Amino acid sequence: MTIKAFVWGVLLVLTGVLAPVAEAASSAVVLMYHRFGEPEYPSTNTTAEQLDAHIAELTSGAYNVMALDDIVAELNAGEALPDRTVGLSIDDGYLSIYSLAWPRLKGAGLPFTVFIATGHIDRRSSRHLSWDQIREMRDAGVDFGHHTVSHLHMPKASAPRIAEEIADAHGRFETELGFRPKLFAYPYGEASLSVAASIKAAGFSAAFGQHSGVIGSTGDMYFLPRFAMNETYGDLGRLRLAINALPLRVKDVTPPDHMITAANPPAMGFTVVGNMGDLTRLSCYLSHAGRGELINLKPRIEVRTAKKFVSGRTRLNCTLPVSTGRWRWYGRQFFTP
Repeated sequence: MTIKAFVWGVLLVLTGVLAPVAEAASSAVVLMYHRFGEPEYPSTNTTAEQLDAHIAELTSGAYNVMALDDIVAELNAGEALPDRTVGLSIDDGYLSIYSLAWPRLKGAGLPFTVFIATGHIDRRSSRHLSWDQIREMRDAGVDFGHHTVSHLHMPKASAPRIAEEIADAHGRFETELGFRPKLFAYPYGEASLSVAASIKAAGFSAAFGQHSGVIGSTGDMYFLPRFAMNETYGDLGRLRLAINALPLRVKDVTPPDHMITAANPPAMGFTVVGNMGDLTRLSCYLSHAGRGELINLKPRIEVRTAKKFVSGRTRLNCTLPVSTGRWRWYGRQFFTP
């Protein structure tokens, strides 16, 4: 145990809040944004008013907002994190990050990471950041991550195509910014075991999806969850639900692959690790079918649905209320070709 982890443990015992906070000490919540103040894209847009409310909540003193790089480094090193640690990420590099979000986040002193697809920047689209703007933000402390060249549908792509996109984007980062990113975000949140293996082999320290959940629910650093924020799912109530969430720790997850190529619908399941609470209160929902049928074998949970997964993306969300008024949360995103 590191000195930092030991000190956290002593503090938690002395304050009498060991159970919920100690579990949170090796977990974090990451939020994902895309656009700001662009109402013509409501599914990916966050309004200026919503962002202001989010910043006010995050700077209220109840949360520990950290740079994504630091969160990943602490977790990979086995270091403890304060309770309610939150990371902020923004995908795709739209211009509204520079014009609307960055001035607000900078004024509040909140760190964040932008995942950019380099091809979008190179095309000099009026809706995307320019390399000059990215350099200005980088010089002011904003982090940037890898999102492929073309915003690739990765499970559909061949291994050589994936390797080419990673290498080409690395080249553009090195030329324009002087570094290779250590963090990766899957375009559309789409991944598979083979895709994740290629990202790990490429030297990234972690990779993020687009499924809801708490980092620390599994030991997988190459398919980390993020809570998506937008006009519909960005009200203050949902924000508070997300950033106060606790991990639902699981292992022996089935099916092991996120890409569905055999039985459809698949038999889904996981084994709950440790005392997570009253498992009879657990609920699991599928984006295409609603509430799933649970077979509670304590600690093994099996999830069933009669509805086939649709082509494309399907999300599973499992939540469990606990006595502190917070929720444990485990999620997955599947991809069906």
